[in-house]
Amino acid sequence: MNTLVPLEYYTPIYFHFLLIVVLFMFYQSTTIAMESSENLARKNQIGVFLLIVVLTYMGLRPISFLFGDMGIYAREFKMFAYGKIPTYESDILFEFIMYNFSQFASAGAFFFFCAMLYIIPLYYVSKTLFKDYWYYSFLILIASFSFWAFGTNGIRNGIATSLFLFALTRKNFALQLIVFLTIVFIHKSSMLIIATFFLVKYVKNPKLYFAFWFLAIPLSLALGSFWEGFFLGLGFGDETKLEAYLGEFDQENEGVVLQTGFRWDFLLYSASGIFAAWYYLIKRGVKDEYYLQLVNMYLFLNGLWILVIRSNYSNRFAYLSWFMLGLIIIYPLLKNKLFDNQHAVVGRIIAIYFLFTYVLNVIAS
Repeated sequence: MNTLVPLEYYTPIYFHFLLIVVLFMFYQSTTIAMESSENLARKNQIGVFLLIVVLTYMGLRPISFLFGDMGIYAREFKMFAYGKIPTYESDILFEFIMYNFSQFASAGAFFFFCAMLYIIPLYYVSKTLFKDYWYYSFLILIASFSFWAFGTNGIRNGIATSLFLFALTRKNFALQLIVFLTIVFIHKSSMLIIATFFLVKYVKNPKLYFAFWFLAIPLSLALGSFWEGFFLGLGFGDETKLEAYLGEFDQENEGVVLQTGFRWDFLLYSASGIFAAWYYLIKRGVKDEYYLQLVNMYLFLNGLWILVIRSNYSNRFAYLSWFMLGLIIIYPLLKNKLFDNQHAVVGRIIAIYFLFTYVLNVIAS
């Protein structure tokens, strides 16, 4: 597909654009009160603009293997368009949507729809949780390290986690269950997230989850590949894909080069959420049932990832907790008055958070 932007620059442009947005937000955070009507009106306008730009830029991206799984889905979409019948053996709903789009629309329309399913729920999550302050939540979510990758590469995973966050903002438990069932048929890995949701509903003590997270580090360092074999033995999810993610993987024949080993950079990134949770819950004594639920889920899911941190595609396991990280860091600051100069604190935190994203995705790539 022809594009005005060379493919190799398409992804970096997104991060350069976000850098400008974050720097502008940072500057404004030092010059105007966060709760002022002028600031909130301006942030609402910028937020809507940001939603439209990100949705359009991601949703209308060129179809290319440069975006990883997008190329695989495009090839499958074309096969459906030429008469292939879906098998519905794995991720049934995602395959159903793809097949039906292939019968009356283009692949581009299908990927734009996927982008809508990924991005718009994050907008509603932010609006529901934070009302007038939704812009800051939406910005930190789309500025997260893996946001772009899981909207263009790990598409099914991204959609499932966004819809999961949306379900968490619904007060109707029956509706939550319907969304949970829906996302299981979009991506099977969401079963682990849903199981964790029910776990933290009944085991609520955050100290247990903090202890598990810290214990996971020496257990991973000491036992290494034992955990990969353990999870393979459980037979969770798609066996072929799980074998590729956790087991032996022929990188040369697959045409990819994966960085494996104990990912201290990823661990440091994850630890930012651990520190934030400790600071808000333990140090500052924040009391919020919804936030406690998010923290406990994050601690447990991220701890599980640490156990298999050396695995192929470690980032895909990490994303099962990383999709919550922006909320873990920003939530209490948008719900409580914790600092005299809170707007400046929010600005600094989002800027520092995005710095990791920018360095790893642009400078170090």
